Amino acid sequence: MNRRVLIVDDDRSLCEYLDSALTRRGVDTAWHTSADEALATLAVTDFDVVLTDLNMGGLNGVELCERIVLNRPDLPVVVVTAFGSFDAAVAAIRAGAYDFITKPFEIETIELTLRRALQQRVLREEVKRLRSLVEQSMGFDELVGTSAPMRVVYDLLARAAESDASVLITGETGTGKELVLRGLHRRSRRQAGPLVAINCAAMPEALLESELFGHAKGAFTDARDARVGLFVRANGGTLLLDEIGDMPLALQPKLLRVLQQRTVRPLGTDREVPFDVRIVAATNRDIESAVAEGRFREDLFFRLNVIHVELPPLRARGNDVLLLAQHFVELCARSSGKHVLGLVTAAAEKLLAYTWPGNVRELQNCIERAVALTRFDRLVVEDLPQKIRSYQTSHVVLAADDPSELATMEEVERRYVLRVLNAVGGNKTLAAQTLGFDRRTLYRKLERYGALDGGAKDE
Repeated sequence: MNRRVLIVDDDRSLCEYLDSALTRRGVDTAWHTSADEALATLAVTDFDVVLTDLNMGGLNGVELCERIVLNRPDLPVVVVTAFGSFDAAVAAIRAGAYDFITKPFEIETIELTLRRALQQRVLREEVKRLRSLVEQSMGFDELVGTSAPMRVVYDLLARAAESDASVLITGETGTGKELVLRGLHRRSRRQAGPLVAINCAAMPEALLESELFGHAKGAFTDARDARVGLFVRANGGTLLLDEIGDMPLALQPKLLRVLQQRTVRPLGTDREVPFDVRIVAATNRDIESAVAEGRFREDLFFRLNVIHVELPPLRARGNDVLLLAQHFVELCARSSGKHVLGLVTAAAEKLLAYTWPGNVRELQNCIERAVALTRFDRLVVEDLPQKIRSYQTSHVVLAADDPSELATMEEVERRYVLRVLNAVGGNKTLAAQTLGFDRRTLYRKLERYGALDGGAKDE
């Protein structure tokens, strides 16, 4: 038995005894003397079984079991207690415990029970693996793609959907963050509850605070009626905080308080209203840089970033571009009533060569336009936008036999410099460091290439 077991008991000597005895029997163990410490460890480290005492100071074994079952239903919990009453056994089983052992016990009994719990865990994992294989062929909910980066995303989303933990979705504009949100809600235990969304960048601070928390009649000018905030309106469901990276700094501590206490105080009142929602936040900003620069509170970031889902840009997804293009061709042809079946090879090659700064949203717009304009049953190069038809890749052919395919040294340098600048998001300081230039040299080259504009970042 080489899987990991977490031991929780406020009796340090018992923890040390179980740790030593089980280690000699080939069990990989760790232990804590408080349930709070155990929960903190479970948040960052994976275990296969939890072995906990029932009667402990602070959070007891039944409460610990309930918390684990709520967030990790796949993790079996074995409860041990000196008070082997029928009521205690019923309480533990009702809390979701896999089994119940009374003190005094033989170490062989503990080992046997742990082995049975592990077998159940392995069985559950196998069932989940088989389900995952089926789901991966279809993507996650409305997401389309079979590339390796997306398979990683699908696996993470499938596990995140089973939990009530907060999720932070990051990625460039147009990568599909809203689809991820809706998929998480539909696959969660809260699917029957409301799905409520707000764009934190779309309204001024005072109005955003009122929308989130609600207000009483007369709380401020124009507050002619009381208003229920979105936290309460989303009760029992999911609340999306879109563009969370643009939330005003002054409002962030108020949001943190609400998330910590799970109650909200409408403006103009002194009463606390409890709510039960799952929080999903999304942003296309580099929120960790915002934390480092003091533009976003670190404690709020940690509260939101329990499960981090980073959506890859379309340019990193390989042939997913063609899968998505075909998907959009079928959707657009069906909605417009046109007989369009797909793309010719030359058009597909143009789509693969383009870097898609607008990601999936840009691709969808491109295909919708092409389907509307085409005169054929397959999209041709002329149906694509000019910037995609004329796009010149920054890749340089080094091993070609045809001299016409080879570039001059100046052209090689130009393409590589621009490639590096694009890879670092336009950050000239980082680009210069990567290229081994000083910034003046980089500026001179960009000016010569006609690429010195206001869009690139200096630092």
